[in-house]
Amino acid sequence: MIVASTLALLSLMLPPISVVSSASVALVTLRRGAFEGLYVVVCSSVAAGLLGFLLLGNYQFALLYGMVLWVPVWLISIILREGRHLSLAVEIAVLIGVLGVVGFYLYDTESATMWKSILSQMVPANAPVEDIQRTINVLAHYMTGVVAAGTVFGLLFGLFLGRWWQSVLYNPGGFRQEFLSLSTHPRLAIGSIVVVAIALLSSGVVSEIFWNITILLFVLYVFIGAAVLHTIFASMKMGRYMVPMFYLTLFLIPHAMLPVAIVGLSDAWLNLRNKISNQTNA
Repeated sequence: MIVASTLALLSLMLPPISVVSSASVALVTLRRGAFEGLYVVVCSSVAAGLLGFLLLGNYQFALLYGMVLWVPVWLISIILREGRHLSLAVEIAVLIGVLGVVGFYLYDTESATMWKSILSQMVPANAPVEDIQRTINVLAHYMTGVVAAGTVFGLLFGLFLGRWWQSVLYNPGGFRQEFLSLSTHPRLAIGSIVVVAIALLSSGVVSEIFWNITILLFVLYVFIGAAVLHTIFASMKMGRYMVPMFYLTLFLIPHAMLPVAIVGLSDAWLNLRNKISNQTNA
């Protein structure tokens, strides 16, 4: 509870720390169950509220921030604990993000206007106005999906870290096996292609909503593609070097995520890991 609450407030200055905060909730939930995890969430929220009141003079923001950070990872941890399939937990996390995007558009169909206002305030005073404004006008239509995707990434990294801790403590090597077996059903892959097709063929708000959903589906297939390519690179002679270089490339060159996501989508039909495994065994 101390780790979760203090790191949650520190993450306001250093956002990546929020992953460790949510991972502590995930670890308790995965190991001890939903009730124990909820107990940690409630007590950590109260502690974060008190710390927020003492340090920031406002307990409401700290309390709400903690709940938004911990409740989703608590729910996904329950799904992973009961379902025992990491793929299902990842899919549900993405589904939560999709519901969030749809709900946001039901609340405000002109969300692009809001994002334009927010992004415009972030522009430096000496920046070239015309070029920046053109970029803002385009980006504003997709910011809902971008923010939702970033949130889901953070949620899943917290879950993965908590699962890895559990694996190190109680089941060495278990998380690696779970992660490398990440996959999805061909029906979901077909549904994803349909979503992209609707985004391409439609217009207006409908197209905008489906493009934002596509951004979230991109998260799902990046994780699956990473698991596939990790397995492929690890099976090579230089695997001990290629696997770290692969993840370093993803971190330094975000554009590399696109081909990784394509690999993840195609794996639903090609089953690349089994082919590599069969070739290795042969």
